[in-house]
Amino acid sequence: MTGTMTIDQLTAEVERIFQAAGASELQARTVAEVIVAGERDGCASHGIYRIEGCLRTIEAGKVDVKAMPELDDDGSAVIRVRANGAYSVAGLAVGLPALAERARALGLAALVINDCTHFSALWPEVEQITALGLAGIAMCPSYATVAPAGGSKPLLGTNPLAFGWPRPGGRPYVFDFATSFMARGDVELHRIAGKPLPEGCAVDRDGNPTTDPQAALDGAMLPFGGHKGSAISTMIELMAGAMIGDMTSAEALDYLGTTTLAPKHGELLLAFCPERFAAGRADPFARAETLLEAIVGQGARLPSQRRFAARAQAEAEGIELSAEQMQMLARMRERVGLAG
Repeated sequence: MTGTMTIDQLTAEVERIFQAAGASELQARTVAEVIVAGERDGCASHGIYRIEGCLRTIEAGKVDVKAMPELDDDGSAVIRVRANGAYSVAGLAVGLPALAERARALGLAALVINDCTHFSALWPEVEQITALGLAGIAMCPSYATVAPAGGSKPLLGTNPLAFGWPRPGGRPYVFDFATSFMARGDVELHRIAGKPLPEGCAVDRDGNPTTDPQAALDGAMLPFGGHKGSAISTMIELMAGAMIGDMTSAEALDYLGTTTLAPKHGELLLAFCPERFAAGRADPFARAETLLEAIVGQGARLPSQRRFAARAQAEAEGIELSAEQMQMLARMRERVGLAG
């Protein structure tokens, strides 16, 4: 049976599941918010589908859902949060106020989140930055499931990169993409649905091109755009792994020993104050609108427009869940010992 829930109702339901799994109030709330954001915005691969993997990671003891992230702020442009094994979104909640304050004061600032478990898309992070009137970039490694361009064995992660620009009075300009040809969650959804992958997406364990989702999961995904995606993915390994003193994707996989759990590593977020960079030369937001309106004026679609359309519908009509999704929620409730 299908069902419709308001955003608040679904958030409360998911939060209840994580609290029953032992999560602190902060972690249960922040994890629930980002999962429901995926459903709200029509991104099924980052919605309630993710609950099972999160619970599996908790049960394996690879994330500390009772941990309280700690802020380490020495007054410089680099702010650090020690997540202490918590989910990354809890670390962001602790560090975001300091990041925003420092970016406004200095023009730009960085937030390093160390020792965290990451399972979600990055657009919720950059949208939290843009909501404060700042531009933002977020990046993190994953675990090694992607072969570098010209290679055939997993070494890089799907390594997402997100950017957000605030648009006063409207939805921000946001893009968020994996540097792999396809997000791993989408490969999983293709496997579940029995659908073949696009050509050029992956290789099997012998390095041969494949459109079989299971063969891709057993082998390696490929970066988007060949050497270009491979180079961006490597940049993320360097900046959000080596540079911040945290795990690269290969190290994260070694730590976990499996790709069935959410990876542990670090995350890097950068915040920029457009007014400080413009320094009174011109209104950066007005100039940005001229550019973005010109793009739309050519009939092009801005990234995230489909997400925002789905969000508006969900805000007005609630989130419609399929029979499979309703069954999934029921299984997750049962898994953590909740009735009904």
